[in-house]
Amino acid sequence: MYALKNKVQLIGNLGNNPEIKSMESGKKMATFSMATSESYRNAKGEKVTETQWHRLVAWGKLAEIAEQYLDKGKEVIVEGKLINRSYTDKDGVKRYITEVQLTELLMPGGKQGFQ
Repeated sequence: MYALKNKVQLIGNLGNNPEIKSMESGKKMATFSMATSESYRNAKGEKVTETQWHRLVAWGKLAEIAEQYLDKGKEVIVEGKLINRSYTDKDGVKRYITEVQLTELLMPGGKQGFQ
């Protein structure tokens, strides 16, 4: 039997330029958003498009590549795993967030895939 894994693959367009942070260790982290869209026909035959937004996080070499090559609006293909975490905001309210931690990044317009 195949092992079940936490794995997600998305194709979409970047909603913003990557935000880059350098850690004390020198390792870089990039965060950015991606939109994916699906279209279907409803019961009346009208075309409906639904867009979902995803928060992406890249570390190390992938963060450096994101910093150098990615811009708002660019189409990308990503693979990674879902990470759930929580934090307390400035008003003391506990917030929950789901992110995709990238393991692979592809740019269809380019000739390279990055891992």
